Amino acid sequence: MANFDIIFLGGGPAGYVGAIRAAQLGQTVAVIEREGLGGTCVLWGCIPAKALLESSHIANRLKHAAEFGVKVGDITLDYGVAMKRSRDVSNKNSKGVEFLFKKNKVTWIKGSGVLGAGKSVKVTTADGKSETHTAAKGIVIGTGSRVKGLPQAGLELNKTTVISSDEALVLETAPKSLAIVGAGAVGCEFADVFNAFGTKVTVIEVLPRILPLEDEDSSAEVARSFKKRGMDVLTGAKLQKTTVGKTNVTLTVEAGGKSQEIVVDKVLVAAGRAANVENIGLKDVGVQLTDRGFIKINEKMETTAKGIYAIGDVAGPPMLAHKGEREGVIVAEVIAGAHYHPLNYGNIPNCTYCSPEVASIGLTEAQCKEKKLDYKLGKFPFSANGRARTAGESEGFVKIIRDAKYGEILGAHIVGSHATEMIHELLVARENEFTVEEVDLAIHAHPTLSEAIAEAVLDSMGKMIHA
Repeated sequence: MANFDIIFLGGGPAGYVGAIRAAQLGQTVAVIEREGLGGTCVLWGCIPAKALLESSHIANRLKHAAEFGVKVGDITLDYGVAMKRSRDVSNKNSKGVEFLFKKNKVTWIKGSGVLGAGKSVKVTTADGKSETHTAAKGIVIGTGSRVKGLPQAGLELNKTTVISSDEALVLETAPKSLAIVGAGAVGCEFADVFNAFGTKVTVIEVLPRILPLEDEDSSAEVARSFKKRGMDVLTGAKLQKTTVGKTNVTLTVEAGGKSQEIVVDKVLVAAGRAANVENIGLKDVGVQLTDRGFIKINEKMETTAKGIYAIGDVAGPPMLAHKGEREGVIVAEVIAGAHYHPLNYGNIPNCTYCSPEVASIGLTEAQCKEKKLDYKLGKFPFSANGRARTAGESEGFVKIIRDAKYGEILGAHIVGSHATEMIHELLVARENEFTVEEVDLAIHAHPTLSEAIAEAVLDSMGKMIHA
């Protein structure tokens, strides 16, 4: 048995960031993690997927190289090579977290933990041994989430013909045909990847549009781009029948008032994730769940059991690595007795890394209408932006939604190249309650993609210059 100030159950983005911050605050810290450090984000999510998206971006750019005066020979696409590179990137990131643990004197206990009485955790180690550790100040649950299939639609994951993003990340070859069920961020990113590697991709979404959490204009722009690149996009779709075979899957889909049969090599189910709340002793220590199966927490990340906290995906949406990281920082500061800033859940950026990229903060236009807010719009297309033209990446726009009276930024939506990098200017502005007039006062360098933000702000004030 070892005694620590704080024990983190789970070494994903929430847990490892919280552990490092706690160590910086002088706490003795242990992290119980059975897999590599970094969690889903580093090993099976954000990092490997973005590495594959980088490969797809290069593949798509090479197809237009001649337009830039660069002649290339026949382009050969090899998903297996891209996959192996993505795994290497993931492993290096995981090793990087190991280094940070050593640097900050955080103890990594390799194994699975179950909560016990008196702020204790019983651990089954990687080599099968059993040991118990205690935390004097608090235990933090950061067990994350997992992919799930759609058994109700006949799409139980079998890891061969019906796969999740986990299996997609380790395929040796790209399938000839693929149906992706679910067109949120994960579904759209993998649609982009496999389309670039020559797969015939069909995107199926039950809701009226792809990227349903984004502004309607953003969804429409991405749908147009996908269709232009040869993907079939079926929205408002209903799976009427599924037949899962050993080498293919047959789907009968109703969309747009008609029914059609689709036969594909594989189906990728990208219809959400489930919190990992099973078999960790929650009920025994008095930790309650919400109706949706997440752990209940308060502003300080504390659960219904005193001295036990929860962060990251297991604590509820948005299920985003950067949200979990900030919760990790907050819980470390709370337990250590340091000053902390409550998390502003209304100003967490959404990012989708397909091409064109999508990024947003705040309210959509539909949400503003629902709240009956008095707002004005500003919008600027990248087709009118000099830097976008020079790069040959002129799809998309910047859209600003502002309060009509005071100029407060209610929401911001960007579709286009590097949108996920550009959103942070508006994130900082919104967090600090800058008005559109104050954003306009900042001189934006020319030529840059960020000028589109300045022009959208000007448009919201009726003063746009370049369109």
